[in-house]
Amino acid sequence: MFLRGLICAFILLVSGVSLSAQEISCKIDLNSQKATTVPQSVFKTLQGQINEYMNQRVWTEDIFENSERIDVNMTLVIEEELTPTTFRANLIIQSSRPTFGSNYTTALFEHVDKDIVFDYEEFQPIEFSENVFNDNLGSILAFYSYMIIGLDYDSFSELGGTKYFEKAQAIVNNVPPNLAGKFPGWVSTENNRNRYWLTENMLSPRMRSFRKAMYLYHLDGLDLMSEDVELAKANMMTALNSVEKANREYPNTIMMVIFINSKAAELVEVFKPSPRAQRSKVYDILVRLNPANASKYRILRS
Repeated sequence: MFLRGLICAFILLVSGVSLSAQEISCKIDLNSQKATTVPQSVFKTLQGQINEYMNQRVWTEDIFENSERIDVNMTLVIEEELTPTTFRANLIIQSSRPTFGSNYTTALFEHVDKDIVFDYEEFQPIEFSENVFNDNLGSILAFYSYMIIGLDYDSFSELGGTKYFEKAQAIVNNVPPNLAGKFPGWVSTENNRNRYWLTENMLSPRMRSFRKAMYLYHLDGLDLMSEDVELAKANMMTALNSVEKANREYPNTIMMVIFINSKAAELVEVFKPSPRAQRSKVYDILVRLNPANASKYRILRS
């Protein structure tokens, strides 16, 4: 059983703490300001259904303490009414996890999916099956649930999220080829920033050093800050070197973009008080990973 599940089981035995089956604690916002023909009540109903879908479904076999549920924020922005029951939208996804011994939460996943097209009639259930493609919106939400869980598990156990990345990849593979044109975001040839490439990146042997770095960065880095700051920073530095290695072996991946979005500002804050030599190393790596935003990291050189 995954480390998190073992910890929860131990807590249950020794203290009788009530545990939850649900893994995700998701806050849903729905922005439908651009919708002009469909009644706003339809989107209010949809928001409630997404909230129920995300927060009441069980995604794993592990048991989570309520305080250990993964915090997720999603914003669905309706961009266009293609028909009265078909919509094009953007989905903004953020997930985070707490760090040991502190009130600080660290971002694990920050991403905007601009390839959201779905059919919906008011009160129509959001459906998902692991084996059959039923509903594009249900499949997208399930896909990101598994991605988020996989990333969370990777941060607690080395390569611990593999099972859930494979489940996300299975969702990609279940989309019928004849529907790929209507529902973008699932096919490798569309671009290298879509859902296909998210799972490809996380299951690619070329990204194994990146995934191992996420375990070191979080469990032996951020989680250690309350006990041994210098050792925690040294481990985070090692993790950052591994991330750069992965970028050399597999350049221009979507997961590297997500890493920068999620972690760059955090790295600046963590290493800002460090000795100049260590700050300079972090600066150099961040600039190589993200040259377009070099100015944001300049404080590490001051």
